[in-house]
Amino acid sequence: MKHIKFIARTVFVQNNNVEEACRVLNRILGKEEIFDQFRRTRYYEKPFQVRRRVNFEKCKSIYNEDMDRKIQFILRKNRVEPFPGCN
Repeated sequence: MKHIKFIARTVFVQNNNVEEACRVLNRILGKEEIFDQFRRTRYYEKPFQVRRRVNFEKCKSIYNEDMDRKIQFILRKNRVEPFPGCN
């Protein structure tokens, strides 16, 4: 029976393959940004650095959202040909 690899932050070790399980766990922790949070809280972050980081993250998310919207607009299927008859 094939096991589900990830249930509530539990990683199954199959066939004594610990290295593969560690890779899966690291991938999960990376996607959930737990490593980033750990690195941030390892040392004290000054208040101005916190403000800078938070503002940067906000700007980055707004930019990414805008770019995703523009890309989806370009990739839409049912658009009218801008220059009809010019192929």
